[in-house]
Amino acid sequence: MDEEEEKPQEPTAEDSREGDKPTSTPIINQANEAAERLEKATIRMDESLTRQEQIIASNKLGGTTEAGLMQETPKVLSDTEYAEALQRGEVNPLKEDGIFK
Repeated sequence: MDEEEEKPQEPTAEDSREGDKPTSTPIINQANEAAERLEKATIRMDESLTRQEQIIASNKLGGTTEAGLMQETPKVLSDTEYAEALQRGEVNPLKEDGIFK
C-alpha cells in the first residue's frame, strides 16, 4: 500500500507544459521589426523623390522648346480621294464636323 500512494508520476508529453511555449517572437519585437522596415522604406522613398526632383530640375534648366519644330498638317484630300476613303471607312464626316465623337 505504501508503494502505490507515494509514487511520483512522471509527466507525460501532454502534462509537461513544455510544448505550449510560443516559438515566434513576442508582439513587441514584431512591431519593432515592422517599424524598422517602414523607416528603411521611408528613407528609400525620400532618396527616390530627391532623384526625381533633380531630374525634373535638370530637364527644366536644360531647356527644351518647341521652336523650330514643324507640326504635321493634315493632308487635304481631293473630292475623289475623300469619296474613296469614305467608302473604305477611313474617314468619318460626322466626326470631322464635330457632331459625333
